[in-house]
Amino acid sequence: MGLTVWVDGWQMQCCAEPFAVGSDISWTLGDADVDWLEAVLGSKAAEVDSAEEHHGALSKDTPKTAATVSSISAVHCRYAPDPGGDSKILYPVRNSAVLTELPAADGWTPDRGDLQFTGYLVEIFPATS
Repeated sequence: MGLTVWVDGWQMQCCAEPFAVGSDISWTLGDADVDWLEAVLGSKAAEVDSAEEHHGALSKDTPKTAATVSSISAVHCRYAPDPGGDSKILYPVRNSAVLTELPAADGWTPDRGDLQFTGYLVEIFPATS
């Protein structure tokens, strides 16, 4: 059975390895930030099983998941100040996400006009032992 994994654009840009459809990966997976993903993805957030993490937010004992990438979608959304809030702090605009299928991901997916690249939804099929 496949898993849908959220991969933050900033984590990819920092120090992650690029990957492509068909790539074998070994990722540390943890719980996704459901509130943030709901703000970005709306109801599609319910499809996300976990989030890739490699910046120390998880225990060093967290096992890696070996899997094969079956699809990649770049996620772009609009950002705007919260109504009545600080105009300098931007938040994802609910229901503004646009997903675009890609053959590969390197973290440097360009913005699309006023839609900013924020991350990837990646379908993986874990290796069976």
